[in-house]
Amino acid sequence: MSLFSRTEMLIGKERCKRLAQSHVAVFGLGGVGSYAVEALARAGIGKLSLMDMGLIQPSNINRQLFALQSTLHQPKTAIAQRRIKQINPDCEVIAHLDFAHVESFDKMLATPPDIIIDAIDSLNPKIHLLQKAYEQKLPIISSMGAGNKVDPSLIQVGDISETKNCPLARIIRKRLHRLEIYKGITCVYSLEIPSNDKDAPYFEAIKESENFARGREREQVGSISYIPPIFGFMAAGTAIRKLAEIA
Repeated sequence: MSLFSRTEMLIGKERCKRLAQSHVAVFGLGGVGSYAVEALARAGIGKLSLMDMGLIQPSNINRQLFALQSTLHQPKTAIAQRRIKQINPDCEVIAHLDFAHVESFDKMLATPPDIIIDAIDSLNPKIHLLQKAYEQKLPIISSMGAGNKVDPSLIQVGDISETKNCPLARIIRKRLHRLEIYKGITCVYSLEIPSNDKDAPYFEAIKESENFARGREREQVGSISYIPPIFGFMAAGTAIRKLAEIA
């Protein structure tokens, strides 16, 4: 049997062919992005473009797929590329070891993907990517805040205009409104209301000035093993269904 025979049994040969001909770009390979990449690779996506400047740290082990004792201090992009090739040798992988910023977006999107998954955890680059995708009419699925969450049953997929209870989504909506963007961006978000003791540090982590030093240390946010992966799987699942034209 072929690598994707079970997938073909579920969605059919023609839809599997569409996936094999699809190109997905994933920005950010942390707790959300790493699991999104895993699901995309195992669904038979034919081309994956990946961007992340980070090296795997011990604190990543609680939630990131690529983080193991054996991979510490290695580039996430290199680990991701090797893993994808071990899953599907036919998948074309383009890895960008670069900071997420306007110039690097232009480089990564030089060949426009069929869909983008945004798993960036820094506010300003996230806004820039959402704006670029919106203006270029590139379908994008953006992860909102997966930190400070413990209830998986409250994770949703919807338009940016529908998001609520998420501090990060609220700030992103305000910033996008300044750019006259009000809807048309698909998001994975949680309806969970952060408790007061978690709310303050979360806001501190996502408040950023318009100008910032790339690669600087940011405030850390608490996370748990299962929430970021669910965000990543839901983003990937939404992308796969769209690419395969599954209702």
